[in-house]
Amino acid sequence: LDEQAAHPDERDINPDEPDFAIEDQAVYPTDRPLRDLVDRPLAVAEAEAIYFGDLASARDHFESREVREGREVTAQDEALYALCRRDRLLDLVRRFTVFDGGIRKVARHQQYFAVIRAMERVRQFDLQGARKGGVIWHTPGTGKSLTMVMLAKALALDRTIPNPRILIVTDREDLDRQIKDTFKSCEMEPVRATTGAHLVSLIRDRTPLVTTIINKFERAARVRDAIDEDPNVFVLVDESHRTQTGPYGGYGQLAAQMRRMLGKACYLGFTGTPLLRREKNTLATFGGLIHQYAIDQAVRDEAVVSLLYEGRIVEQQITPETVDRWFDKLSEGLSPAQQADLKRKYSRMDALAKTSQVIRAKAFDVSEHYRQHWQGSGFKAQLVAPSKAAACRFKEVLDEIGHVTSEIVISPPDDHEGTEETDGPSRDVVRAFWRRMMERYGTEGEYNRRIIKAFKQSEEPEILIVVSKLLTGFDAPRNTVLYVCKSLREHNLLQAIMRVNRLYEEDGTGEEGGVGEEGATRGEGATKKFGFIIDYEGLLGELDGAMTAYSALEGFDPSDLAGTVSHVKEEIRRLRHLHDRLWDLFRTIRNKSDMEAFEQFLADGTRRQNFYERLRDFVRCLRVSLSSDKIHDVYDEDQIEIFKRDGARFLELRRSVRVRYQESVDISEYEPGIRRLLDDHVAATPARTIVDPVNINDPDALKAIVEETAVTDASKADRIASATRRTITEKVEEDPTFYRRFSELLEETISNYRAKRISEREYLNRVLDLAGKVSRKEDRDGEVPEPVRGNDDGKAFYGVLREVLSNSNGQAIDPLTIARAALDILEIIRENLIVDVWSNELAQNNMYNAIDDYVFDVLLSDEQMNDLERRVMNLAKARFPG
Repeated sequence: LDEQAAHPDERDINPDEPDFAIEDQAVYPTDRPLRDLVDRPLAVAEAEAIYFGDLASARDHFESREVREGREVTAQDEALYALCRRDRLLDLVRRFTVFDGGIRKVARHQQYFAVIRAMERVRQFDLQGARKGGVIWHTPGTGKSLTMVMLAKALALDRTIPNPRILIVTDREDLDRQIKDTFKSCEMEPVRATTGAHLVSLIRDRTPLVTTIINKFERAARVRDAIDEDPNVFVLVDESHRTQTGPYGGYGQLAAQMRRMLGKACYLGFTGTPLLRREKNTLATFGGLIHQYAIDQAVRDEAVVSLLYEGRIVEQQITPETVDRWFDKLSEGLSPAQQADLKRKYSRMDALAKTSQVIRAKAFDVSEHYRQHWQGSGFKAQLVAPSKAAACRFKEVLDEIGHVTSEIVISPPDDHEGTEETDGPSRDVVRAFWRRMMERYGTEGEYNRRIIKAFKQSEEPEILIVVSKLLTGFDAPRNTVLYVCKSLREHNLLQAIMRVNRLYEEDGTGEEGGVGEEGATRGEGATKKFGFIIDYEGLLGELDGAMTAYSALEGFDPSDLAGTVSHVKEEIRRLRHLHDRLWDLFRTIRNKSDMEAFEQFLADGTRRQNFYERLRDFVRCLRVSLSSDKIHDVYDEDQIEIFKRDGARFLELRRSVRVRYQESVDISEYEPGIRRLLDDHVAATPARTIVDPVNINDPDALKAIVEETAVTDASKADRIASATRRTITEKVEEDPTFYRRFSELLEETISNYRAKRISEREYLNRVLDLAGKVSRKEDRDGEVPEPVRGNDDGKAFYGVLREVLSNSNGQAIDPLTIARAALDILEIIRENLIVDVWSNELAQNNMYNAIDDYVFDVLLSDEQMNDLERRVMNLAKARFPG
């Protein structure tokens, strides 16, 4: 869409600047250019071209309406005029289409207008003869890197700028590599400055496209005559709020050195996060705001997903008297002032957050939260640890629990990125971890590359543990949940939470599709509808008031933060409306328990599509709500139970009508991980699961179930069938032939009931009969030859041998012969049984060879022989485990 149509008040962002999108005011219905285009009759040649072939018969109809009625300007007219008028369309093709890794990407509206405004700005000069610059602020995840590529392309193609040179500046090595890779992927090959001296040589050689980190200007500035006064040098500064101002680690001085070297260069700053009030005063450093694409706009355009926030807490119980006594003992020999300073340091919340018990408690909560709500969904998570040692300990605990897989990405121990521990054990933990990583991967670069690639493209790791790395400029669309276990403030906090706002969809094969990391359009829709912030540090409170009411985000303008995150309660409150909306579709059905009536009601295809859409919205919201403890603050247990029960009921209805009406519906958009939701939340409801397990070997227990009056026959049968299935699963290795047979009979019975081929009462009777036969192992002696009757071991081995030998080499073998062979093999096994035989490889080989010698003369192929011996050995191990 045209920028003015999409965001009418965009022009008010910077009233002091010229309105470079003035050409697009024509999209409004009252403006004459578009009005005239709509009213203008087609020329003869145009009409001949349009009303051709199949459309020829429609010519009289449309021409008569054109003369008599005319028509109003529509939204479609506006969109077509904004996108497809000749000059705009050709411009989009020439300057705003890139091939990123072979994928064609066309600019979104914010990318297009940012470049248009930037080009208008750089054509102006200040009093010193330098081109005017400015800042482009686009929300993370909306294609800032591709905007830089498109701007570089526009500069290179502009005939009014002779021999433009572009220098891209970042503040970290990983970002420098990332931006270079983005340009290279788009068929633009930048040269990466490796040292300060190398940077100077690249500038002197007038290299057209260079990337560097700002630190290299410190060394470069020492080189004599390293001054370039060319006004056609364009410096694109990534994350400009960090690289150009004093409070961020001395970068202000480096920026000054850069500007001394490139005195007349045009400086264009790019940032993904809002600017602090004090930083807005420094916009003059670049020359003002060129273009803004705020968070709420990006969410509204569905360029990024909304962020849902939930605060969680791990209680910390401290006994002050005990701690003080130990502290006094440990700090003996220090002056009072030194003791006070040491106590201050270790009493801060960030120090407490690193204690082993706190880490263990948080790790357990993270493991359970991810396992229950996200595991198997295809979505990933990041955990932000307070330190490198804490990151290592988080992974140790997660590995010990064993439910989720994780990896760590940190900088080397001697790199002072972030705060490193001062105690020896913490240093040792980090050094030991780093040593293992270097032994496994060889280099830091390979370690980073392989873990990040696995996180983005493979099923494991599910959680990526970080401290400072990968909290800025890290694009992984599958990354959906951010567990914050570290105190973060201002830009660091905003950058961190934006790691989970990228769109993500799968194409049905598990491959990422739809919207790419850099924001340019590749398709429609997205499986991922929210990013989730799980905060263990109390950074944002309850978010019931303005964001800026909390110290972690002090200094920002409230309007700049609008739409950043929403409390999960806001989504939970929607659940009742979506539930009512779903039921409202079936309001004409009198008997709400008659599922046949529901299925018949959905015979109409339009109704079914309406049902699918309403169910999709309800299930999405239900999943979000059940993933948070805050659901109990909004609804009571009875209402939650209704939501869960109805969710399961309508999902079953959807499955039934799909089969009944022979259609296939793509449910990937709203049902990733829905099976886990049902397993963890529906099957776990008190009314259904707080019962003693059924022992099918206990006739009284089965009788008690049958006599229950408040439960349907189908529910009774389901319970007994589940218990029977569990017994079969547990014992199948002890007698595979017998238990497999009854497993098939049980599944056939369940299937017949589900398909309504048998009644509830018949279902219950058949399941009861099967459960009794499984528990008593009945009707077996009549099916086996006389030698193995009454011999459980003999019957088990007979069953295995019969499956392989009953039709060996095309000739049937007498069952009596098979029975005798089973007893012979059973005797061989008993002769070779010794203590701990299954941990003694030599003893197992002796048993195996003896069995092999016995069956050698049987007419079997090599494949049949191996299959028989494998089955016999497995059965022996199951029946004689000691």
